[in-house]
Amino acid sequence: MTTPARRGRPRSEGADERILRAAHELLTERGYDRFAVDEVAARAAVAKTTLYRRWPTKDHLLVALVARIQDEVEVTDSGDLRRDLAGYLAAVAAGLERMRRVGRGAAGEGDRSAGVVAELVAAAARHPDVGDAVRALFARRNALPLGLLDRARERGELPPSASSGVLFDQLAGALYYRLLITGAPIGTDYVGELVDQVLNGAGAVFRPERT
Repeated sequence: MTTPARRGRPRSEGADERILRAAHELLTERGYDRFAVDEVAARAAVAKTTLYRRWPTKDHLLVALVARIQDEVEVTDSGDLRRDLAGYLAAVAAGLERMRRVGRGAAGEGDRSAGVVAELVAAAARHPDVGDAVRALFARRNALPLGLLDRARERGELPPSASSGVLFDQLAGALYYRLLITGAPIGTDYVGELVDQVLNGAGAVFRPERT
């Protein structure tokens, strides 16, 4: 039996990586408003059709870029829940602060707007397919800190009644509230206080480091 020929051109080797790298560079330089998908294709040295087959709109491409950036943030499980959560959330907060300032340079240091994150939230609300992509991104990524909380409960750092989902909603929700609503900075001191108060409220057990 003859195997039918594959239709269409084969997927370009390394095209995804080149596109996402070019998208990151352009977003950092220009910000959301002046981000142009056609220029990303030119910088990545790929045909526009190659890019649009993967990501049909600017917002789809930026969701993929955010996913790539988020995947660079490690979720460590050392057995010390407070330390691990504080480290993870501090890294997330630093990324949100960087996304707040992209395309603004030094002049954007005092800008309290939410930048790219607010634009993607708005796009997710307007366009169901972008919303689906955003929700899938966070569902996949949030499985890691939720697993961290689950394991902490199993080893007795959290009471059996503590809900990993509710605890993480409190922690992550506070970061996005500051980013999207108040515009207040999200520094390491704030993150540390947030983790302490949420875990204390949940009845977490402090386990000193082993020596």
